[in-house]
Amino acid sequence: MKPSIAPVRWTPPPADATRAPLTIEVATVAVPGHGPEDTLIDEDGSVLTGLLDGRILRVSADGTAISVLGDTGGRPLGLEWLPDGKVLVCDANRGLLTLDKDGRVTTLLAEIDGRPMRFCNNAAVAPDGTIYFTDSSTRFGFENWKADLLEHSATGSVYRLTPDGTVTRLAGNRAFPNGVALSADHQTLYWAETATYAVYQLDVSTPDAEPAVLARVPGLPDNISRGSDGLIWVTIGSPRNPMLDLLLPKAPILRKIVWALPDALQPQPADIIEIQAYHESGTLIHDLRGTHPDFHMPTGVRERDGNVWLASIGTTTIATFPTPPR
Repeated sequence: MKPSIAPVRWTPPPADATRAPLTIEVATVAVPGHGPEDTLIDEDGSVLTGLLDGRILRVSADGTAISVLGDTGGRPLGLEWLPDGKVLVCDANRGLLTLDKDGRVTTLLAEIDGRPMRFCNNAAVAPDGTIYFTDSSTRFGFENWKADLLEHSATGSVYRLTPDGTVTRLAGNRAFPNGVALSADHQTLYWAETATYAVYQLDVSTPDAEPAVLARVPGLPDNISRGSDGLIWVTIGSPRNPMLDLLLPKAPILRKIVWALPDALQPQPADIIEIQAYHESGTLIHDLRGTHPDFHMPTGVRERDGNVWLASIGTTTIATFPTPPR
């Protein structure tokens, strides 16, 4: 049964009608399950990703071999390396977990101030083990992510977890905070905010610093990451939906009606691949679009050593393409 929603009015910023041409061509690798949400690259070039059923997979660099590293028993989303070599898993249902080389899954953080995390989504890790992460919503879990976008109640938060176990909320009342990345000097935190079509930045070295917009993106950003090229890579899960933009500032009852409709009649992600990459100054470096019959709705991105790997909650494949020249 669907949960009820209590929509909040919000006026979207003007949409940029100028779109990049379809220039990227991706190759895909089929995975044995649905919804590989993020990608994480190992030293040998192999790619880790988590599936809807809880499994964490390793895909060889050439895509010919796939093995199961572990199973969270939940819904793994963002993946990151920890300084000790373990994998940090943002599990939407279970919180922050660690996965060791023997496949053992351990809970690192399941609740904040006595409240279980509802939608642990993505993270970035500093060299000293400090973890920055997002809890996208206190209203809805992963299975009802569309409800949060329709409601636009902005109950998400961005947190910091230090090695001594201290949890600090760095930004609250955020509209579906999602992907997380750090600057090269680890002094600036970036996060994608799906429901406001933007990537934000925060100076984490300055107490009481306020978030600022790094870039407005032409759609709904999902995971982000800093590549080996130093750029902040951003997935755009879908271009902005005209129906959603039309409804957001209007009477809330209209979105309640839309939410009550069958899923097929609600706003849907477009069947397109859109990726952007920004300099830490906010300058757009790459604006990439493409199509592929087996891949769309990118939700995870990693650039490393001349290759970009993508993941998607809407497919049974991951995708790759060469890093474009600047």
